[in-house]
Amino acid sequence: MFTMRSRGDFPEDDFRWIRDFGFDFVRFPTVYRLWIEDGDDYKIKESMLEKLDRGIELANKYGLHVSLNFHRGPGYSVNREFTEPHNLWKDKSALDAFCFHWQLMAKRYKGISRDKLSFDLINEPPSIGNVMSRADHERVVRTTVKAIREINPDRIVVADGISYGNETAPELADLGVGQSTRAYQPMFISHYGASWVNSQNFPEPAWPGHGWDRKRLEQHYQKWADLAKMGVGVHCGEGGAYNKTPHKVVLAWLRDVLEILTGHGIGLAVWNFRGSFGIMDSGRKDVEYEDFHDHKLDRKFLKLLQEFR
Repeated sequence: MFTMRSRGDFPEDDFRWIRDFGFDFVRFPTVYRLWIEDGDDYKIKESMLEKLDRGIELANKYGLHVSLNFHRGPGYSVNREFTEPHNLWKDKSALDAFCFHWQLMAKRYKGISRDKLSFDLINEPPSIGNVMSRADHERVVRTTVKAIREINPDRIVVADGISYGNETAPELADLGVGQSTRAYQPMFISHYGASWVNSQNFPEPAWPGHGWDRKRLEQHYQKWADLAKMGVGVHCGEGGAYNKTPHKVVLAWLRDVLEILTGHGIGLAVWNFRGSFGIMDSGRKDVEYEDFHDHKLDRKFLKLLQEFR
């Protein structure tokens, strides 16, 4: 449900296989415009929310925790398929609508325990600049968390890191929310050949290479380790590499990423399960896939992830 074209259908087999592979966490990146009507932020389309209900129920059926995320919320998204009419970080109208939708979720799922469902407020806030200041980010997070807790005080809430998940927000350490980073650095490995970023000038992927190695990765994640030492829950909500990066490079780089993150007690969710970053149906030309229930399974990638469960 992460684009405005999504149908909101969740194949039950996906959840069964994720469990059978030994994992216990899924993240649902969702788009609020899928469940509103006529462009009205306050006019709710119940039929689409019922599909989201089903997805959460299926995940829980197979013992999977769901991280419910707004990939697009009123006033902000990293996805450029639609330009939001207001700015979540600056405009009260957008923040009011944002809180309305999170309170909608808090009410709807109040009966689901916190060990089965958590809320991830907004995918990848921007870098500090004209669109959003650090104070704007803090104000939006604190306001939204307060709105959620008015209805669902014990719900686990996560705030994605600033600068698209790369920078921590230690000023929120007292709020009792988790923070989420990303495993996309360096971008010339994770997004080589990707049309939705400015990848034209990326060098040929190599690991280590082009000024990046394990030591630099360790330095990159040190601020997240320091945040965890402050008692803040930290996880990596997305990570992986697009199918244009050579498979051997992806596996070598991702092993270092996983060793570093798990060494600090930080778990990782791969983007995505099925698709161009995933362990199934990724469309790579340099992988010997295994036939798996009419899908193409990247067994080497799966085994790497299973080492770090």
